[in-house]
Amino acid sequence: MITEQLVTGLVIVACLAVILQLSLHKVEEGHVGVYYRAGALLPVTSKPGIHLMLPLLTVFKSIQVTLQTDELKNVPCGTSGGVMLYFDRIEVVNILNVDSVLEIVRNYTADYDRALIFDKVHHELNQFCSRHTMHQVFIDLFGEIDDNLKLSLQRDLTEMAPGLRILSVRVTKPKIPEAIRRNYELMESEKTDLLISVEHQKVVEKNAETDRKKAVIEAEKVAQVSKIQYEQKIMERESQKRIEAIENEIQAEKLKTQTDTEFYRVQKQAEANKLLLTREYLELVKYQSLSNNNKIYYGEKIPNIFGTSFLSDLKEKTPKD
Repeated sequence: MITEQLVTGLVIVACLAVILQLSLHKVEEGHVGVYYRAGALLPVTSKPGIHLMLPLLTVFKSIQVTLQTDELKNVPCGTSGGVMLYFDRIEVVNILNVDSVLEIVRNYTADYDRALIFDKVHHELNQFCSRHTMHQVFIDLFGEIDDNLKLSLQRDLTEMAPGLRILSVRVTKPKIPEAIRRNYELMESEKTDLLISVEHQKVVEKNAETDRKKAVIEAEKVAQVSKIQYEQKIMERESQKRIEAIENEIQAEKLKTQTDTEFYRVQKQAEANKLLLTREYLELVKYQSLSNNNKIYYGEKIPNIFGTSFLSDLKEKTPKD
């Protein structure tokens, strides 16, 4: 009897333990819990921690509300020329708003990223590839694929699921058929050789331009030195010319002064002579001249070297015996 009760108790304890284990669940940090009861989504969420729920009737789902990265692998893409490309990996960084969890799960289930992100990436990428050639997708427009996908996804999510936000999209280089890849590698090799040749030509042109500039600078330097020397000579000549002009002016002024002095002296001498040339003075000079004559003539006949008036005057003034 005791054994049966013990077994029954153990069974009950085991059942309670199983029920308790099924009732207890844990919500990780950065997640919220949503619950389905009999297939219907309950209008409640749970925060991180340990929680209880009705076992068997209630189903628990954990929804991440922190930054997460959804990764798509080997995504096919057909170009407008019919070439099939495969993108090895596409990463979509997104975040879900806590307040929008119930609405998005209700509309798109707990695997909302499958419909809102994965399927949309496939659709948008195929739309992009179908409008462009393989060369455009692989080379020309490859750098624009990330931004185009991000804008397209966010535009649709703003309408369909406003609480889900796309932060960035990263797309790897697509895989192309082997034959085409070899042609592209050959083309890239030739392009590299061409770029090296172009860069070498630029270096040569740069060196030539540098030499030309050096020659121009040297020529300008020589021209400036010649100009300075020429201007210096001109200045020296002008200075010498000014000095000569000043000396000439000084000499002319000196000659003028001497001439004026001589003129003044002659003028004064003439005025003095004019005052001296009186009749009495002339008579005095005459007699002084006669007195300086040492010849004495005697007799009645005197040489005719003297004028008549002079002889008459002399006779008058000669005393009689």
